Amino acid sequence: MLKLMTASYQSPCKIFQLRDARTGEAQNFERCTMKLSDKLQGSCTLVGAGPGDPGLLTLKALRAIESATVLLIDDLVSEPIAALAPANARVIQVGKRGGCPSTPQAFIEKLMITEVRKGERVVRLKGGDPFVFGRGGEEVESLREAGIDVQVVNGITAGLAAVTSLGLPLTHRDHAHGVMFLTGHARSGGDTDWRALSCLAQSQQLTLVIYMGVRSAGQIAQELLYGLPAQTAVAVVQNVSLPEQRHIATTLEDMAQDMARHRMGSPAVIVVGEVMASLALAQAHPHKQLQTA
Repeated sequence: MLKLMTASYQSPCKIFQLRDARTGEAQNFERCTMKLSDKLQGSCTLVGAGPGDPGLLTLKALRAIESATVLLIDDLVSEPIAALAPANARVIQVGKRGGCPSTPQAFIEKLMITEVRKGERVVRLKGGDPFVFGRGGEEVESLREAGIDVQVVNGITAGLAAVTSLGLPLTHRDHAHGVMFLTGHARSGGDTDWRALSCLAQSQQLTLVIYMGVRSAGQIAQELLYGLPAQTAVAVVQNVSLPEQRHIATTLEDMAQDMARHRMGSPAVIVVGEVMASLALAQAHPHKQLQTA
């Protein structure tokens, strides 16, 4: 017969006794230990911050931000959204923007893994949607390879918010049967075949939404003219959803020249397609963002 023993154990749950028999106290010890282990493991959530307007955050995104103990924030996350972080949370800026010094991607991934293993609730806060040109796929792969489960919370991508703010759609039964989201800043060795895309867009009546295309706008326009008419409607929207948002309506043949003349800079979205044609009619009127319920 086992000798009766008593021990005390400090845990986040309570202090209890451990006895020789498999009593309720021993079972409580095991359950509490698992909860402690879960806490030490931490968690990681990739959160889409949307285009910048805090009113466009999802409720799930807001809850994740408010519960974070460590936030890794992209350069395109607006200040009002970053301010939603808890006062005791550690906020780390890991900005990445084309043409500027940026935090290496490998460092960001290593930092997320390290903080999760410390038991932190890590939120990787990204402009727009994590899985639309946000390197979310790379980060999910890295975390899973490290044995860490990761959650992803979608955000409204800037391409959608841009045209909505102008009162225009991305698709239309008469003018646009589909939409393509593209990057004007492809990874080295992975140049986009804009000529092929222009022919596809023309034959299938597709809207082209181009992210990170300001620096290469001239080259992109020249290549797209291979298969698209010179008078194809174009909208360029800068600082989408923010108070300083502004836009121009132009055509494909005049796009680069008009962008330079109006000093359109990053971050901006370029939208090419006939669904933008009605915007030219309102070009003389000042921009007014749509109100959302």
